[in-house]
Amino acid sequence: MAIIGTRGYPSYYGGFETAVRKLAPYLADAGWDVIVYGRSGSTKVDDPEKDPRIRTIETRGIQTKSISTLSYGLTACLNAARIKPDAALVMNVANGYFLPFLKIRRIPTLVNVDGIEWDRAKWGRLAKAIFRGGARFTARFGDRMVYDSHAIAERWESEFRVQGDFIPYGGDSPNALPLETGLTHRGYVLVVARFVPENTIPEFLDAAQTIARQWPVVIVGSSGYGGELDQRVSQMAENNANIWWLGHVSDDKRLLSLWQHAGVYFHGHSVGGTNPTLVQAMATETPIVARDTVYNREVLGEFGRYCAPEGSSISSAVLDLMADTGAQDSQAKAFARRAREVYTWEKVCSAYVDALSKLVNIER
Repeated sequence: MAIIGTRGYPSYYGGFETAVRKLAPYLADAGWDVIVYGRSGSTKVDDPEKDPRIRTIETRGIQTKSISTLSYGLTACLNAARIKPDAALVMNVANGYFLPFLKIRRIPTLVNVDGIEWDRAKWGRLAKAIFRGGARFTARFGDRMVYDSHAIAERWESEFRVQGDFIPYGGDSPNALPLETGLTHRGYVLVVARFVPENTIPEFLDAAQTIARQWPVVIVGSSGYGGELDQRVSQMAENNANIWWLGHVSDDKRLLSLWQHAGVYFHGHSVGGTNPTLVQAMATETPIVARDTVYNREVLGEFGRYCAPEGSSISSAVLDLMADTGAQDSQAKAFARRAREVYTWEKVCSAYVDALSKLVNIER
């Protein structure tokens, strides 16, 4: 079977890539021959955890913010149509335009639709129209959908009359990890996010100026392409010793350590479904303040602390939780229980194997 629509294996770029790093070896263990399509320069070829059973194919594309997904998706789907795998797991509705190539070759497709891309503030009118068009193609030519949240499933059932499988993301529950040098346990505020408007990054940076008067603020992430937000964070870090910008962190253990020891993790994602970073923060027993959205409430439930997407609301909620160690402890334990019950990679990967097996009529 083939996996299409990520940067490849093993890659550490985002949620899709994390899922593929977990899923591909699990599929191999279940007896599948796995091909992962990717992009040149986007994978960690010397990764000691790379599974040699996973075959990787890099196709050509145009590496720009606006058309990289479409161009690489096209060449990957054309290659898959030629070699004809038993099934294809396709990530992202932008690749919906190319599903007819797989349909013609009678390759059954399981499509992870991701979030509601045409709601994302980072995209202009044309890009939003392209994503919505891709969703229509996906609904028409995809054989089965995967929704990473129930709220996403409701949107698709309402707008496209298409049902599918609920498969969220998982989180790792590590043993005790060493602190980042210069930080203290529960003594700093953390944000981990791509620098795009819908992740509430501009508003968090406003709040960070206030928070940093009392606590260190650790910022993990970047835009990936440079730009105004990267420049703003860089200047803030240069001018304030209590603001740390680590950029993109690909070392899993380092990132897990940052979550494990944080006093508060702020989660500002607003238009995704079940966000991988939020699930991971839960699994590492991290106190959380989240932007108040239907998606975040679905994941965190009654234990979450929520705020409006304004700097003053963010700083108030974060500082309140930083000052309440009892609330931090009880919230962290509640999140860990919820993560073990719902959001484990074992459950996630098993659900994908079930869905793919049904797609090709294999009994488990």
